[in-house]
Amino acid sequence: MINAFRCCAGLVLFLFASLSFASSYEAALPPQLAGDADMCRYLDCKSVLPEADSFSPRKGTPPYVEAYRHVDGKPQLAGYVWLSTDVADIPAYSGKPVVTLIGMDAQGIIRGVRILKHSEPILLVGIPEQKLIDYVRQYIGHPAGARFELGKADGDYIPMDAISGATVTLIAQNQLISRTSYAIAQQVGLIKAVAKPPAVFAEMQTARSWSQLVDEGSIGHLLVTPADVGENDSGQAYLNLYFGYLNAPVIGKSILGEEAYRDLMHRLKPNEHAIFVVANGVTSFKGSGFVRGGIYDRIQVRQDRDTFTFRDTDYLNLYSIQAAGAPNFRESGIFIIRNSGFSAAYPWSFSFLGNKLDRATNQKTFVNFETEYWVPAQYLVGGRPSIERPTPVWMKSWQAKPLQIGFFITLLAITFVFYALRDRWERRANRKDKRIIQWPRMAIWVVSIGFIGFAQLAQPSVTQLLTLLHTPFDGWRWELFLSDPLIFLFWIFIAITLVLWGRGLFCGWLCPFGSASELFYKIGKKIGLARWQFKLPKPLHDKLKWVKYIVFFVLLGASLHSMVLAEKLAEVEPFKTTFLVGILNRSWPFGLFVATIFGLSLFTERPYCKYLCPLGAGLALPSYFRFFGLRRKKECGPCTACAVGCGSQAIGEDGRIDQKECLLCLDCMVLYYDTHACPPLAQERKKRQKAGLKLTPIGKDGYYIPIKEVR
Repeated sequence: MINAFRCCAGLVLFLFASLSFASSYEAALPPQLAGDADMCRYLDCKSVLPEADSFSPRKGTPPYVEAYRHVDGKPQLAGYVWLSTDVADIPAYSGKPVVTLIGMDAQGIIRGVRILKHSEPILLVGIPEQKLIDYVRQYIGHPAGARFELGKADGDYIPMDAISGATVTLIAQNQLISRTSYAIAQQVGLIKAVAKPPAVFAEMQTARSWSQLVDEGSIGHLLVTPADVGENDSGQAYLNLYFGYLNAPVIGKSILGEEAYRDLMHRLKPNEHAIFVVANGVTSFKGSGFVRGGIYDRIQVRQDRDTFTFRDTDYLNLYSIQAAGAPNFRESGIFIIRNSGFSAAYPWSFSFLGNKLDRATNQKTFVNFETEYWVPAQYLVGGRPSIERPTPVWMKSWQAKPLQIGFFITLLAITFVFYALRDRWERRANRKDKRIIQWPRMAIWVVSIGFIGFAQLAQPSVTQLLTLLHTPFDGWRWELFLSDPLIFLFWIFIAITLVLWGRGLFCGWLCPFGSASELFYKIGKKIGLARWQFKLPKPLHDKLKWVKYIVFFVLLGASLHSMVLAEKLAEVEPFKTTFLVGILNRSWPFGLFVATIFGLSLFTERPYCKYLCPLGAGLALPSYFRFFGLRRKKECGPCTACAVGCGSQAIGEDGRIDQKECLLCLDCMVLYYDTHACPPLAQERKKRQKAGLKLTPIGKDGYYIPIKEVR
C-alpha cells in the first residue's frame, strides 16, 4: 500500500507540473536574441507597433530598433521598439526582470507592451497570467517616461489599477517601463535632460592617499564575483573596479598629480566631466563593443532617470595613479561625460553591464551591477544639496500596509506569549473541559484563515523555504525577502519558534491551510460525522508519514537542477488554489485536489499536513534541534492514555513524542497534569485519599509535591 501511495504522490507531482506551465513563464527566448543586431527577426515587433511594416537593426546605446511604415513606396519613421532587458534589468519579486517588448510611436507615445518572459511564481501558481497581460495594456496611450503609480496617484503620477497579491511585480514593472521608455525617448531626442545646478568645488590643496580617498568616499568601489555571473570560482574577482570624479580639485590632483590635473581641466569644455576607472579581474570593463562600434558597451553612468554612455571620442588614457598607496591595476582609463544634464553636486551611479549564466537554461542573461557615488560634502561649497530619494520597491510595500503589519505582529505576539505561558493554562484545564486551551487556538485558526490566508495572501510556501536554502549559493537579497512584509515577518517568527519549540507552533496554530483543515474536522464532528471519523492504524501511519519527506526531497533535488522546475512541482501544495486564486478560478484538477483534501479532513485530522505537506517536512527536520520539548513522565512508556487522543499521532508506544510530527495541540499536556485522566496521577491520588493524606499540588514534573515540601 505504501508503494501505491508513493506512486500516487509521484503522479500528483507530474500532473501539477504538466498543468502549471504558463505561456510566458520562463519561456525559452532564442539564444541569438542577445547578440544579433536583427532583433525583429526573432521577435514580433509589429505586435507592439502595428502601424509599422519594417524594422531596422539594433542601434544606439542602450539599443533600440527604428520602425518604418511605407507611404507611396517611401519609408516614414513610425516609431521605436526595444527590449526592456537591453535597457534596464529591474528585478521583480522572483529576483529576475520581466522581459518586455515595448513599442513607442515617433511622437513618444507608448503603443504596445508585450510580456515575453517572466519568472514570477505568483503568476505561475496563483494569479492568472492574463491579469498581468491586461495590466500592462494600461501603459498604452501614455507618453514615454511618464510616472506610474499603483492605485490612487497624486501630482504628475498616472494611476494604475493593481492586481491583488502581485504588488511587488507591478511596482517593478512600473519602474521598468517608465525608465526604459524615458531612456529611449531621451536618446532619440524626444526628451531633453533637465539641467541641474552645477557643482561648485572647495579649493583644498592637501593631496590625499589612496586609502584616504577610499575611506572618505572620493573613490567608489564595485566588486563583481564569479558567483555573481554564474561562473565557477577561479580564485580571482570577476571584476574589482574603482572609480572617481576627477573635476573635484582634491580628488583630481591626488589621482593625477598637479600637472596632469591642470592639463585635463584645460582640455575639458564647459559641462564636461572626467571620471577615472581602474580595475583588476578576469574580465574587462571596456568590453568588446568598443572595437566593433566605437562604444564602450559595458559601462554607464546614471543620474536620476538619465543615462550617460561613452564612445571612443570620450576616452583618454590613464597611465598612472599618483595617490600614495595606490595598488597596481591591469586596466585603466578616463571617460568624459559631455552633457549639461549631469551635475556632480548630486549623487550618481556607476554601472557595469554584464552577462550572467543561468545554469537552469544554460543561457546568458543581462545583469546590471551598480554602485552609487557622491562627491564628499567637504569638497562641495555649501555641502551636498538636499534631495528626495526614490522610495525602494520593498519599502513601498511596507508603507502600504501599516495597519495590516501592526495587526499581524500583534497576532504573532499573542500566539507566542500564550504558548510560552502554556504551563499555567494546562494546569487550569482538565480532561472534561479543555476550553481554556481550545478556544484561544480556535480563535487563532479563524484569524489565520481569514486574515493571513484570504485577506493578505500570506500563506508561507515550500518555494520560499527552497529560496532560503539556496541563498548560500545564489546570495542573500534583502530586497527580495523584504518585498512582502507579512511573509518576511512570518518567516522570522517561524525561525524563532522552530529553534525554541519545533515546527508545531506554526503548523498547528498559524498555518492558514492547516487551520482550515483542522476546522473542517471539528465541523465534521459537530454535524454528526463523529461516528465515521477515524485515524489510520499506527503502523500504516508511521509509514505514510514519510511520504511528505519524499515529496520535500524531490522538490529540493529539482531546485538544485532548476528552481523553475521546483516551482512548477510545488503545485503539490494546495495553498495557491485555496487562498490566492480560489477553487472556482482554476482548472478542475486543482479544484478537485483541494476539495478532496477538505473532504477527507471532515473524517480524519489534517490528512494533507500529516502525509503530503513538503513545507511541514522541511520545517520538521530542524525540529530535531529545538531547545524545548513537551514534558514526559517515566510512566509514559507503558501508558497510552495520551496517545489515544493525539490527533497528529505523534506519541509512540514508548511514550515519547516525535517532535517532527507534533503540532503542539497541548491535549496531552492537559492530561499530563490531570489527576483524574493521567493514570499514574490518578493512582497516586487514590492512594492518598485512601490513606487520608492531603492532596498536595502537582509540581512542574507532573507529580504530586511530597508532603514534607508543602508549607
